[in-house]
Formats: sequence, structure tokens, C-alpha cells
Amino acid sequence: MHSIAFYTLGCKLNFSETSTISRQMEDHGFVKKDFQQGADIYVINTCSVTDHADKKCRKVVKEALKYNPGASVVVIGCYAQLKPKEISEIPGVNMVLGAAEKFNLVEHLAKLKNDSTLVLNKNIKETNVFVPGFSVGERTRSFLKVQDGCDYFCSFCTIPLARGKSRSQSVTETVKVAREVAQTGVKEIVLTGVNIGDFGAGTTETFYDLIRALDQVEEIDRFRISSIEPNLLTNEIIKFVSRSNRFVPHFHVPLQSGSNDILKRMRRKYRRELYSERIETIKNLMPHCAIGVDVIVGFPGETEEHFLKTYNFLNELDISYLHVFPYSERANTTAKKLDGSVPVKTRMERAKMLRILSEKKRRKFYSENIGKEYTVLYEAEESNGTMNGFTENYIKIETPYNPLLVNELVKVQLLEINENMSVTPLELSTCLHA
Repeated sequence: MHSIAFYTLGCKLNFSETSTISRQMEDHGFVKKDFQQGADIYVINTCSVTDHADKKCRKVVKEALKYNPGASVVVIGCYAQLKPKEISEIPGVNMVLGAAEKFNLVEHLAKLKNDSTLVLNKNIKETNVFVPGFSVGERTRSFLKVQDGCDYFCSFCTIPLARGKSRSQSVTETVKVAREVAQTGVKEIVLTGVNIGDFGAGTTETFYDLIRALDQVEEIDRFRISSIEPNLLTNEIIKFVSRSNRFVPHFHVPLQSGSNDILKRMRRKYRRELYSERIETIKNLMPHCAIGVDVIVGFPGETEEHFLKTYNFLNELDISYLHVFPYSERANTTAKKLDGSVPVKTRMERAKMLRILSEKKRRKFYSENIGKEYTVLYEAEESNGTMNGFTENYIKIETPYNPLLVNELVKVQLLEINENMSVTPLELSTCLHA
């Protein structure tokens, strides 16, 4: 029996797929080991969102071989689809699998040869099958893959080249997978994908149809929507979440820039006015709702005036936190060919300004909720005698570690913000689920 270990770089979707492939391998008799335990086979699931994919992949390969110099190393994921030759030249890599091939890992491992590197990588245009997946075991929450691929082709993004066209299963099949997740004892499911609002592309079904159906899955206490494009986050969806007993008041809505000029250069499908309307609608219906925002700074052509428009726009919006990304050049994207490159130092300075703003926004949001009552789902990890959990509206809670609270929904009152930028709770009732 061969042992196998996994390492995942990147997004929640990657974690979902790694977990699914891991279960497939265990079903075929492989013994799963922790990364540091020296497995026979190492599988590295890669990301390509930033320009550090090469460095990160090389580092993980090197670490794997440190634990077992004789191990076979397989690299999968977005970076593997985009640059298979580059990866095949990393010392120690034995196999590179593209977007379609990674889900047939068992079959491909039979072709492994330690004296050469095998590259299996179909053209992304031929990758049109949706493979469902979900994560289990790594965290209290499960990331449920409901969609894959993207048809948008924003000028800075390589994801359509790495994952292909937008695709998904039917609502009925997706609900079946959600019920399968429920059998694992998970209490919260996070819906994930590349462009989840595009669920049902090419069919008569929509993301709105999906969330209405999932809302009927009584075995799951909470559903959380991960990142959703503002033009796909319809008022219909927002109103539904505001009335739902299972979909929590938390949205993550990518903005990327608060300047319409830059949004146009990015080839985004909305303008700042639409974005502002969406945030206002959410807050009118759910004043306690958490709203996260993705922002890219230093995009080609972004002047100081453009950046200040973004900063001021975000400052005025009633949002809860930011994910800030300094722009990085990606091969085979339109943005790389645009003029007006912004110096890296300037990108970092702008990113720092927005991260400081993010902390101010988060503290303000937390402060507005002090004294209120929410329900916390506690995580399993222990750190320095404490454990964390999240309220339905994504406020981080910190409390002394108690194994009885793991994966339990606990009603609390929020007392104060501590030095770790978490909130100290007063427990009102514990262990709501036996």
C-alpha cells in the first residue's frame, strides 16, 4: 500500500478539489499521511493568481523531498495547466497533470517513472466536464464546489485559461452532493467555485434556483456564499438571503477598482455605480451583514487620482473588510500589454494604505455589533489555550479552548474586541447539537 500526502496552494476551490481527490485515493487503498510524515507520493495542488506560483511550487517540492528524498512528486492545479513545461523542469517533479487529468490521478499514477517527468495536459478548450467536490476533515466548515471555469476574460486574469469555460451540475445533482456533505456532520457549507454567480450557464437554471433548493436541506445549519460578482449578485438573491434561515448574512463582492476608467481597462462587467447600489441594498435589508471586498492596486494606467478614487469610494462604502492584491503581471493576459505600468514600490504603498483601511473597517463593523447576540460555530484548532469560531455575519470569536465546543453552534453575546482583533463572547447557551 502506497502512502500519499497533499499540499494545497490558493483558493477554497483548490481545497475542495484536493479533499475530493484525497478521498478518491483512500478509496483505492492509498494511505493518507501528513505532509511531514514522509509519504511515498506527494501531490501539490497549485495556484496561478499571482506571479509567485513558480517560487511557491519549487519550495513545496523541495520541502516534500526533504521528508522523503525518494518520493514521487505530482503537480496539479491551475499553474500545472498554464505552465506544464516550466513545472516539469523543477528538480524532483515526476508528473504534471492538467485541469482535466487531475481527477484521474489513480489511473495516471500507474504510468509514473522516477527517472523521467510525465506531462499530461489537454488543451483547456477540451476541458468541459464538471467534476463535483467538497472538503471534509480539514475544517469545521465544508467548501462545496458548485461551479467551475469562467467565461469573463478580465484583462488581468488567467483563470479561464487554467480552468476553461463556466460549467456546473444541475440543481438536483448539486443538492445531492450537499446532502452527502451533511452526512459527515458538518454544520456549515461554503458555496465555492470560480464564478459561482454564473451557476447554470448555458442552461435554464440559475444561482438563485440553486440557493432556493439548498435552503431546503435541513441537515445543514448554515450556508455561506463565497465570492460573487456584483453584476451576478441580483436584488433577488440579496432579498432571498435576508429572509433565509440557513443562508447567513455575509457576502464577499469583488470590486477590484473604484475608478470606472480602470474597471473598463480591466474589462469588468459593471461600473462603480452598480457596485454601490448592491452594497446599499444589502445594508438596507441586513444592517448587520458582513461585506468583504477584493481590490487590485497598481493596475496598468492607475494614476494617483485613480487610486484615490478607489480609496475614497471604499472609505465611504458600508463594508466590513478588504482583501487587497498588488497587481502582478501574468503571461497571456491583455493587461500585460497595456501601457502605464505602475512601479512595484508604488503598488506596495497603495496596498498598505488599503490594508490599514481594511483594519479600520473591520474594527468599526465589530464595534457596531458589540452587545448583540449571535450564534458562533467553533473550529477545532487550538492556539495558546484558545479556540476560534465565526458568527453568522463572520465576526471572529475567541474563547478559552473547550473540546466540547468543537463543531458546535453556541449562542453568545459579543462583549469586547480583544488585542487579537477577535471578539470575546459571553456564552448564553452551549452545545445546541448533541
